[in-house]
Amino acid sequence: MVCRWRFTWTMLLAGMVMILAGCGSQPSQVQPTSIPVGEATVVSQPTTMPATEPTSTEAPTAAPQAGRKLTILSWQAVTTLNPHLATGVKDFNGATVILEPLARYNERDELVPFLAAEIPTIENGGVAADGTSVTWKIKPGLKWSDGSDFTIDDIIFTWRYCVDEATGCTNKTSFDPIASIEPIDDTTFKITWKEPNPNPYISFVGSSGMILQQKQFANCIGSAANTSAACQAANLAPIGTNAWKLREFRPGDTVIYERNPFYRDASNIFFDTVEIKGGGDATSAARAVCTTAEADFALNLQVPKAVLEPILASGNCDVIAGGSTGGVERIVINFANPDPALGDKRSEPDQPHPFLTDPAVRRAIALAIDRKAIAEQLYGPTGAPTCNLLVVPASVNSPNTTCERNVEEAKRILDEAGWVLKGSVREKDGMKLIVTLQTSVNVLRQNTQAIIKSNLAEIGIQVYLKAIDPAVFFSGDPGNPDTLNKFYADLQMYTFGPASPDPQSYLEGWICAEVSSAANRWNGNNVSRYCNPAYDALFEQLKTEFDPQRRTQLAIQMNDLLVNDIVEIPLINRYTPAVKLKNLTGPTFNTFDSSLWNIATWRRIP
Repeated sequence: MVCRWRFTWTMLLAGMVMILAGCGSQPSQVQPTSIPVGEATVVSQPTTMPATEPTSTEAPTAAPQAGRKLTILSWQAVTTLNPHLATGVKDFNGATVILEPLARYNERDELVPFLAAEIPTIENGGVAADGTSVTWKIKPGLKWSDGSDFTIDDIIFTWRYCVDEATGCTNKTSFDPIASIEPIDDTTFKITWKEPNPNPYISFVGSSGMILQQKQFANCIGSAANTSAACQAANLAPIGTNAWKLREFRPGDTVIYERNPFYRDASNIFFDTVEIKGGGDATSAARAVCTTAEADFALNLQVPKAVLEPILASGNCDVIAGGSTGGVERIVINFANPDPALGDKRSEPDQPHPFLTDPAVRRAIALAIDRKAIAEQLYGPTGAPTCNLLVVPASVNSPNTTCERNVEEAKRILDEAGWVLKGSVREKDGMKLIVTLQTSVNVLRQNTQAIIKSNLAEIGIQVYLKAIDPAVFFSGDPGNPDTLNKFYADLQMYTFGPASPDPQSYLEGWICAEVSSAANRWNGNNVSRYCNPAYDALFEQLKTEFDPQRRTQLAIQMNDLLVNDIVEIPLINRYTPAVKLKNLTGPTFNTFDSSLWNIATWRRIP
């Protein structure tokens, strides 16, 4: 049996016991680790300070309107508005206010048309029965915010932009299966796949499928995407089709949007301006909505339960949560060597890690970590322990994996592998088990780091902790050494999850071809630098398998391989909430898309 944790917050905050039985084995009943007192972390500031001058655009027809304003708090500040060069959810959120895909997923995991007139299916003739093509129809009369026509050429351009290796598109895997895009008429086009494709919605759907304007980005295909000054400006001020356009952007700080007068349903948009404020922390964001009502909506409230529960219990705000809203918080293991002495070869995939490539060391680390303590002491109703990297939809949540804490077994494995305890640290052939664990700045994550540091000390592994400004860590900036993509550490922690109910694109993140390196401007999705021909072979089967039951089996098999090979260590299935003022209507949770997916429908009621 597999469980889908989709509890109501009323039940959770009333003390409902989290149901874990039947979702793999439960963590062992070893006494939970306490959070160490006074644990220090090294806080890394941005290598390049965020720009302080705003980038602005002017309305094509009239001065910006003043009036009803929607204020959104995102303590992980937006750093780019080009979603195809983004690595963090914060930037997908920022882009969503401006840009649109053909369709998005709603809170029920159903596809909803946006730029598309309808969702193509086999029944309506849009999806070829043999899986070789899909035909989309777009809404007639669509306009960009500069008043120019949205055309199928913009869709074709976005595909070509992202499949160019030198562009460094982080969503490249969503577009790679396309062989050609053929316009049929002004509002109809046909995508032909390189090979029969069991997922016709892999391209131009959801956060990874937002469409760029060809006119604005025409000269930005290839390396110019990140090096040209004009392209950098476009990345910070894209022209879009959604209900708002950019007024002002201070990367790493604030984004302000104003009405798009050319939006297809402009007369029904409630808010004149939208502001996404970055900075601060998750706790202050929660209080700004639930306590002081200074903001309408706050995203990603990754807050320790002891702090969050009293804020939510005030009754002054509504909680938005459900599904696997935050994805799986995990420890990513670096299979490459991050030693600074390597210079330009640091963390390159052809430089194997000196000891994390030893399965015994990885296995011992996984056995030592106390998921139960992390869940009970820190997450409470906002997350539950998980043994799996793939937990949604429920059908692919593997029942086969186990992740009980077993400190003595971890010690035995290291002893047997020749890692001898000398003093407080193990070593072998002159190599000491000393690691750096990095993550973004956030109280909950720093407390999790402290527990893990204490856990690993029990088995003779010394841990240095590093906390990085989230605007840097999740930025994807190829020139910054502190991004999660470059991974200049031994271990790192963050949350990630699939962007579609079909797990193919998510599982592609561990194939050899996706290894992150300087060659792809550190934008490959395989951040761990793991490369296993057996995993790649399973992925090739998944790509061509049409039977839903067999696809589910393959997805579970791939998850189990990753978990059992200790490529990444899943910790917590997060139900990270957002909060809204009670008089704001429209926001919903979303497992597979941005929390702002339907922002054009939001309104304030008396």
